[in-house]
Amino acid sequence: MELNSDVLIVGGGLNGPALALALARAGHSVTVIDALAASARRDADFDGRAYALALSSQRLLAATGIWPRVADDAQPMLEIKVTDGHAGSGPSPFWMHFDHAEIEEGPMGFMVEDRHLRRAFLDAMADQPAITQVTGRVVAQDTRPGRTVLTLVGGETLAGKVLIGCDGRASGTARRAGIGRTEWDYGQTALVCAIAHEKPHDGIAHQFFMPPGPLAILPLKDNRCSIVWSERHDTARTIAALDDAAYLEVLRPRFGDFLGDIALAGARFSYPLGLTVANSFVTERLALVGDAAHGLHPIAGQGLNAGLRDVAALAEVLTDAARRGEDIGAAPVLDRYQQWRRFDTATLALATDTFNRLFSNDNPLLRLGRDLGMGLVGALPGLRRGFIREAAGLTGDLPRLMRGRPL
Repeated sequence: MELNSDVLIVGGGLNGPALALALARAGHSVTVIDALAASARRDADFDGRAYALALSSQRLLAATGIWPRVADDAQPMLEIKVTDGHAGSGPSPFWMHFDHAEIEEGPMGFMVEDRHLRRAFLDAMADQPAITQVTGRVVAQDTRPGRTVLTLVGGETLAGKVLIGCDGRASGTARRAGIGRTEWDYGQTALVCAIAHEKPHDGIAHQFFMPPGPLAILPLKDNRCSIVWSERHDTARTIAALDDAAYLEVLRPRFGDFLGDIALAGARFSYPLGLTVANSFVTERLALVGDAAHGLHPIAGQGLNAGLRDVAALAEVLTDAARRGEDIGAAPVLDRYQQWRRFDTATLALATDTFNRLFSNDNPLLRLGRDLGMGLVGALPGLRRGFIREAAGLTGDLPRLMRGRPL
């Protein structure tokens, strides 16, 4: 069987196309397979979904040619304010304030709507001759000497040197490879929407911790904000069932009036929150990326950023291996990717899990401890600067693409 391309990628959401573009620009041929046609993925109006992209992720998008396509629609995050309290009673007097002016690199990150990112990726892939896009559902995969082979629902087969699963938390790629998962439920549901407001947000992101779960208010263009609001499952189901007017009445005391009057803009979503981590990120001629490898709590907005770190790391590992004349699907090559990303992912999963458990409760002793801790961070410039660099994605063993360097 002839190889269709060097790399087969299952999943055409965001991480899959990002990896495809990074690899194609480095000289690899790539096939991206998604069950949904590109026309359906492109046809999206504003629905409120958006991502907080760390500065390091923006660098990767610049290196893969995506950033010029979305820059005009991106809202810089210039400050982050973190507070603790109860709905309707205002925040604690102890809080953290992070300002991008305390680092030299620029804004800590950018808010970009899902619709703009997806269209940019689809357009960029269409412009890249080394990328082939295939619409189809994968029903089987197997490994043969020197290659991996996919079978689509219609019987078509595709072959490549290595298979990459970018197909989400319920990854069929991982399941078919026999890779199990470690996972648990947080007992929380995220309510997601966008709101329009009277007063300008000035590029400030807010994280308000309440006993049931955090409320993130993230700035978008044109006097709008993206809302990610966590409640206990039963409460969230009740709120999600309300009409728009009643939904806003529940949101207002949690949101406050600092941006003036608010109104819903776009659709409303909800999804249960949990942690899920694949027991291995690699197996024979296969690697997992993004949510297929790890699904995190959205408390720090690190889901897509962690996936893009996977993308940058795997693209670097495969490209360096190819330049050395190695088989890019060989176990020693893929093991380098796992060794690079697994510890960082485990650390991030532990941090988000601990942070959520620490703040999503009303224990008076824990409340006192965390409020004093936030006050301490806010008062110490060195510690505060460390948190700012962490939020910007500038810490740790960064791949070249996330340091603004080419592969």
